[in-house]
Amino acid sequence: MWLEILLASVLGFVIYWFVSKDKEETLPLEDGWWGPGVRPTAGEDESIRPFKVETSDEEINGLELSSGNKLSLVLCLIHLLYLGSCILLQDLHQRIDKVRLTPPLEDSRFHYGFNSNYLQKVISYWRNEFDWRKQVESLNRYPHFKTKIEGLDIHFIHVKPPQLPSGQTPKPLLMVHGWPGSFYEFYKIIPLLTDPKNHGLSDEHVFEVICPSIPGYGFSEASSKKGFDSVATARIFYKLMLRLGFQQFYIQGGDWGALICTNMAQLVPSHVKGLHLNMAFILRNFYTLTLLLGRRFGRLFGYTKRDMELMYSLKKIFFNLLRESGYLHIQSTKPDTVGCALNDSPVGLAAYILEKFSTWTNPEFRDLEDGGLERKFSLDDLLTGVMLYWTTGTITSSQRFYKENMRLDSRHEGIKVHVPMGFAAFPCEVIHVPEKWVKSKYPKLISYSYMPRGGHFAAFEEPELLAQDIHKFVGLLERQ
Repeated sequence: MWLEILLASVLGFVIYWFVSKDKEETLPLEDGWWGPGVRPTAGEDESIRPFKVETSDEEINGLELSSGNKLSLVLCLIHLLYLGSCILLQDLHQRIDKVRLTPPLEDSRFHYGFNSNYLQKVISYWRNEFDWRKQVESLNRYPHFKTKIEGLDIHFIHVKPPQLPSGQTPKPLLMVHGWPGSFYEFYKIIPLLTDPKNHGLSDEHVFEVICPSIPGYGFSEASSKKGFDSVATARIFYKLMLRLGFQQFYIQGGDWGALICTNMAQLVPSHVKGLHLNMAFILRNFYTLTLLLGRRFGRLFGYTKRDMELMYSLKKIFFNLLRESGYLHIQSTKPDTVGCALNDSPVGLAAYILEKFSTWTNPEFRDLEDGGLERKFSLDDLLTGVMLYWTTGTITSSQRFYKENMRLDSRHEGIKVHVPMGFAAFPCEVIHVPEKWVKSKYPKLISYSYMPRGGHFAAFEEPELLAQDIHKFVGLLERQ
């Protein structure tokens, strides 16, 4: 009798496994309200409004609150209402001039964080040579818009192709940034996607690119309520694409953008034609075990020779993760505390942000006195990214995104993604994700590329390589 029960149980499990293993589970779409107060009974304004990045003399050169500049105060208040970035009490240059730096230890380079000797050079350039007005003009070279979704003012840029080959229609592509980045990361890759022929690439596929700002980052309004996570962001960006008239579209992301795009594919897979990522969140205990045993049994676990080169030695991997995850613990637990300091000090903010653009671009840059920052980026580009946090005062709200997403009850972690997927594995990413791991989460993986160079900020650092891989992925998918 017990044998019969055992056999029936095993048979039942086998039948259940075969029936359920290919079941395409999705996240519930639900709805939300993240604006202040209760949701109004009247319908939300769904209009799409042109937006322009603005600046003012007060924002840069200072504003003394005296009876002699009442007009300036009025203008500044108007500016504050329009943009939310005018600093009334102190200005950027005054704060830079009052900076207090601690001398670095001898021969410490970037191993203790941002080296204050090199920081002095950055500060000097920022104070005396950086032209914010010129950068604002550069920011405005692409069309900006805002629209209300779930109570939040959502900012995005929308770039259409300047011309199309005969008989072609552009492919809508949503690109999502991460932290400590912004929509500006995509400025150099956009022409390679919207106008590929004039930039040395094939025009077989031409894209119409939409780059939103995550709520709480830059010009997108921050949530007034707790719980605003990547799934809520994905739902809002899905609604944005529908509002723009796109029923089906491609999506691409790295860092938080990778998780947000993954969640979009889990929420509305029928609307996502294809998903391309340059980072993947694969959280399974089994892979920790394979990582431990992979050096000896790598082929058994499906690792390639290149995987082995990028993943070992284990001691180096774990030590590197430990060194690079301190910010993660702070922002996942007490983001508002460190946010008070960073929102008050432009130099502190720059050091905190730009240190990531050093070590996350290449961990070996820790051995350089200047952190290797200017090997891959210009100071103008780097400081423009910092200014997007400083002028909008959004460093704290951007960091809260970590706390909202670091929960034990994340619904999406156990759900596979059943849309066609492409992955670009950049060698200097914080942690390498082998194809075997990616395919476990994204079973419809059709393109996995070992990139020849590059790190975490792929679109910003290696726009041509990333654009080529996106074109490759879409080409493979469209030909299926």
